[in-house]
Amino acid sequence: MPEDTTRELVVLVSRGLDDERAIVAWTIANVAIKSGQKVTMFLVSGGVDLVRKGAARHMQLNPSDPPLRELVASFVEQQGTIWVCPPCAEYRGYERDSFIEGVEVVGSGPLHEKLRAGAASLCF
Repeated sequence: MPEDTTRELVVLVSRGLDDERAIVAWTIANVAIKSGQKVTMFLVSGGVDLVRKGAARHMQLNPSDPPLRELVASFVEQQGTIWVCPPCAEYRGYERDSFIEGVEVVGSGPLHEKLRAGAASLCF
């Protein structure tokens, strides 16, 4: 039986709606999925705002970048995984139904499991 050679990438995002580095993170995540990698976005701090229902609708800080709503929609359509830090969501008053479809509120344990298993990681 052939070995699974699918690479995993974890993208940790702490930047929010006021920082174009958040767009860069989603762009890189989408390219990684298109290249055949399994990608998990782990959103902490201001990053959790990016997947709140309706929040991505108007974010496009750099006119050269695609709008955030398109990047997030593409990521979800390609079956990327989106995890939100529970204390970060709670601090902002968000509940599970505050987020777009497909977002899971997950602690850091599963993130560490992916990293121990060899997933590459990027932080924004």
